[in-house]
Amino acid sequence: MLEKNINTILGCDKNYPESKIVVFGAPFDGTTSYRPGARFASSAIRSESYSIETYSPYQDKDLEDISVFDAGDLELPYGNPAKVLEKIEKFVLKILKRGKLPLMIGGEHLVSLGAVRAALKNYKNLHIIHFDAHSDLRDEYLGETLSHATVMRRCWELVGDHKIYQFGIRSGSREEISWGKNHVHTCFFNFDQLDDVVDSLKDKPVYFTIDLDVLDTSVFPGTGTPEAGGVTFCELLDGIKKVSKLNIVALDITELSPPLDPTGASTALACKLLREILLYVYK
Repeated sequence: MLEKNINTILGCDKNYPESKIVVFGAPFDGTTSYRPGARFASSAIRSESYSIETYSPYQDKDLEDISVFDAGDLELPYGNPAKVLEKIEKFVLKILKRGKLPLMIGGEHLVSLGAVRAALKNYKNLHIIHFDAHSDLRDEYLGETLSHATVMRRCWELVGDHKIYQFGIRSGSREEISWGKNHVHTCFFNFDQLDDVVDSLKDKPVYFTIDLDVLDTSVFPGTGTPEAGGVTFCELLDGIKKVSKLNIVALDITELSPPLDPTGASTALACKLLREILLYVYK
């Protein structure tokens, strides 16, 4: 049994046995190719969450009325991506074996691979819904196969063709975008095709990964690789609402980098978004 974390995210202070959702941080940004800082996301969200309310006027629901356990941050070796993924996989698998829903706060996007590996051990027909500005489908980046730029390619190797659904994509190399046309479903720039995908995935196990740089840089500058032309906060919230109707078995939010937005607005947005996600996915 996991012990309660002393410093918890607002509204995530229930005991482990009674909780249906387990939130934890994966503070790793060891392969970040542009601007580091995502390793500080979970600790910043934990402290800054007290600037918002537990009550959501969007849903007329309150975090106080649901059971969420904050397990704190994993201790991850900074210079060893393979070991990082192994530790994340082991931790997520422990949560899944107890019949609970793991929600991981990155960290760079590579951390998703460890959680996907764990989910696949419990759910053989796993599908992935991926919100992001970047396709992350490179086979290698700067000679490395384990990278935030290759994470979806590594996930594809696990789940196979046509089980990854990407939305909001607006950046990628010519080669990876071309490769993706034959192997994954990609909706560029927005969430226009999301309704059809949600309808097609009913009753299937889904891993849901949200790279926060899917948001436009005007509302979310605090990220390592910002891309103009993203969605608004309300568009993202609507997309999450639709995906939450599915059988989500594990999920994450990644790529908040608090040091890159000294105003604190990006962290405040992430806190509010986390509240809404928890209330949407809680069954």
